[in-house]
Amino acid sequence: MSDDRDAVDDQSYDPDADHAFPDERLNDVLAFVERDEEIQTYLDAQNVNPVARMRYNDHGAKHVSIVRDRALTLYDLCYEGGVEFNGAADQGLDAADEPVIVALAATLHDIGHVVHRDEHPYYSIPLAADLLDRILDEWYDTADAVRMKGEVLHAILCHHTAETPLTTEAGILRLADGLDMEHGRSRYPYERGGRGINTVSSQAIESVTLKAGDSAAVLVEIEMHNAAGVYQVDELLKAKLRGSGLEDDVRIVAVNTSEGGENIVERIEL
Repeated sequence: MSDDRDAVDDQSYDPDADHAFPDERLNDVLAFVERDEEIQTYLDAQNVNPVARMRYNDHGAKHVSIVRDRALTLYDLCYEGGVEFNGAADQGLDAADEPVIVALAATLHDIGHVVHRDEHPYYSIPLAADLLDRILDEWYDTADAVRMKGEVLHAILCHHTAETPLTTEAGILRLADGLDMEHGRSRYPYERGGRGINTVSSQAIESVTLKAGDSAAVLVEIEMHNAAGVYQVDELLKAKLRGSGLEDDVRIVAVNTSEGGENIVERIEL
């Protein structure tokens, strides 16, 4: 399944860039993930059930890349903005472990789709647990690996809106998952004839930009070209933000940029 979403890279995480947080351990983990055949195969295989069989939006390697990049961008902006993170800290782990938790959870959050789209977060847990045993052994002793594993699995579970994040790291992933909403995400199911509300509303989203905010640590700006995009923002994204623990730290503004005629919706602010 090819994808034309390469343009959605303005928020990409750059290992060589300067970041507000300690990133050496994160960069090592990301390099490991990128060259691991089993992980990369999961990211490809997990797209078959939702897209090819159910005509749902992309949940494969490109989705994971965008979610991980945006999660790390959110983390960087929140870290620089003084937002407190408690996942690694509560376990007695280092600050350098916080972005590792975020990145690994973002990478593995959707692998349960290889079993089924329905209830996939719960299928992701045992599959991710097996992979984490192998990944974490590269950098952590037994005790710290157990603690890291628990934090990553917690974040994976809580990207599902039915569950409540208990850590800021988990809240970051939950919100980042909702921020992959541009039109390219629904290209394949749309071309196959899928016309569900997720597909149609995603077609209306032009761009998503994350930057440092004034009244909050993070400002998310969303451009849409018609009112169908309201569903992505006011239903899906709002549900991700609600209960994430980041409600006071992230401001979301969506603007309808279509020209001509009267816009039913011109602006939404969360």
